Amino acid sequence: MKVLLASASPRRRELIKKLFDEFDVAAYPADENYKGETPEDTVRTIASRKLAAVTASEAYDLVVASDTLVYMDGKYYGKPSDEAEAVSMLLELSGRTHTVYSAVAVKYKGKTYTAIDATRVLFRDLTLDEIRSYVSSHDCLDKAGAYAVQDGVTVASYDGSYDNVVGLPTEKLRSLINGLITEN
Repeated sequence: MKVLLASASPRRRELIKKLFDEFDVAAYPADENYKGETPEDTVRTIASRKLAAVTASEAYDLVVASDTLVYMDGKYYGKPSDEAEAVSMLLELSGRTHTVYSAVAVKYKGKTYTAIDATRVLFRDLTLDEIRSYVSSHDCLDKAGAYAVQDGVTVASYDGSYDNVVGLPTEKLRSLINGLITEN
């Protein structure tokens, strides 16, 4: 099966290796400016837009796109635009529980399918100095919520899929693909 991961994320590239030994990677520009009625609607729509932006999909049996966001108290946390916004986001998340939503959009045999996962995350209680140090020593600008669970610094605990928090809900993706292959 010829697979394309439509993403520039190095984390998604690592995660998809759990499902496929061989795949191509290419990023296609897509409009990510969308706030839906719900976090689920938001990530589903943006992942679908990323999938629709793929111009070479007919060359692949399976194309995968994904989107992730952090949600807390009615507020969406995407990728911060600068370090000041990253500090602000992390201050708001500090010591509190939020939800990470990820959607995958898959094109298989000319049709689009989606799946969504949600993981509850308890953020460590960090001081302003700890947050500033974190932002200056980590690449926060390419991550929803300005943090990476895999660095072991920011997250106290989580309930749900670790991979979902990293940025690709591999369990949901595996289930979706297995269902598609079985049906077809």
